[in-house]
Amino acid sequence: MKKLISSNPAKDYEFVGEVAISTDEEIIEKVTAANKAKSVWKETNIKERIEFLKPIFEEFKARADEISLLTTKETGIALSESQANTSGHLVKIKWFLDNVELALADEITSEDDKSIHKIIYEPIGTAAVITPWNHPFGMFVWGVIPNLLAGNTVVFKISEECPLVGKLIEEIMSNHNLPTGIFSEIYGAGDVGWQLVNEKIDLIWFTGSTKTGQQLYKLAGEKFIKAILELGGSNPCIVFEDADIEKIISKIYIKRFKLCGQTCDALKRLIIHRSVFNEVVEKLKNEIESKKTGDPENLETNIGSLAAQRQLTLLEGQVRDAVDKGAKIITGGAPLNNINGAYYLPTLLTNISKDMRIWHEEVFGPVLPVISFETEEEAISLANDTIYGLGAIIFTNDAARAMRVASKIASGTVEINNTTHWLSCNPFGGYKKSGMGREHGIAGFRELCQLKVVSMDKFR
Repeated sequence: MKKLISSNPAKDYEFVGEVAISTDEEIIEKVTAANKAKSVWKETNIKERIEFLKPIFEEFKARADEISLLTTKETGIALSESQANTSGHLVKIKWFLDNVELALADEITSEDDKSIHKIIYEPIGTAAVITPWNHPFGMFVWGVIPNLLAGNTVVFKISEECPLVGKLIEEIMSNHNLPTGIFSEIYGAGDVGWQLVNEKIDLIWFTGSTKTGQQLYKLAGEKFIKAILELGGSNPCIVFEDADIEKIISKIYIKRFKLCGQTCDALKRLIIHRSVFNEVVEKLKNEIESKKTGDPENLETNIGSLAAQRQLTLLEGQVRDAVDKGAKIITGGAPLNNINGAYYLPTLLTNISKDMRIWHEEVFGPVLPVISFETEEEAISLANDTIYGLGAIIFTNDAARAMRVASKIASGTVEINNTTHWLSCNPFGGYKKSGMGREHGIAGFRELCQLKVVSMDKFR
């Protein structure tokens, strides 16, 4: 039996554990069971589904520290961040449980003395949910919990980088008497995920790279099924000359360097008005250099390691390309050499040109390119100069300008000043090659459903 080996990228890739890779026969068996169960789960009303999931939620809460530590061991994310993320994702589960009935309640579209017309939200069927390594517990929460509440059965594949978090999730899910076939889990790399989506499923829910997302979308088209895809991002942040510089530095730092810069929705290109460029760069440099990079299991550490050696190799190549083409390193720009593992120092780069890889590729690590602008039109053009359109940030004290610029940026979310779009009630997703469909909020629940219109005479 082939094994999936889990190693710790922050501890010189030491052995953490292993999980058996799912065979083709096991995948077929689990999809078959999910298809057999989907009519039963559809007919289980929403209140009953909520009651099935409530004790699972309680066990996740009780084992939050265990989830957080295992996430840190498998991904290199600083433990303090893992703990905060786990807590945040538990809040999302609570929101899902509390709001699914409202989101999927029958909607009356027309009514008179003789007739009534309704939209009814029905589950799609069996969902293949495939998630990445950077938020192993969080992506499970996003992909699996709403599907189950909406009435879809789920076959779940977690990233091969964090199989032990997946095993812990599977253990907790199996502790609470869910009906057979409602939820199951498989393990392995991309070939296992590909086998899953080629089976008889009704929905693909995927978070990951744009390249893989495009392949899945093509397959979904051939199978004529729905795909919800949350893909890459290269979020711009525009700092106008009237921004309150003292108040924005902390947010810029967090939006770029949280989780070692390894999130699709991270700030990845900083666009600063020429008149305040030097001030922002200097203050951001000081903020970065005040943080501690190192052992992620130390609660005093701010930035841990990258998730894998391949991520480190890719990042080094992107920075090298920029420097070779004239970029200036303000801080960082190298691996952390006093500790073995996939560490890279938080890095700030200026003298950026559009032919550099760090400008036109997604940078998944603690590296931030910074460029200046003079006019509002130039800032908008720079912000939109990407194949992605996941999110954006605008810093200005001019409300009219803020809304004018927000309307011209092609992205699924825009944050203005120190707000955050990360509320469970807000739908999340992107424009362009950042994906299609939405997660979270009422819109996210409805993405997981078929819409049926029922029109009927009023019964006397």
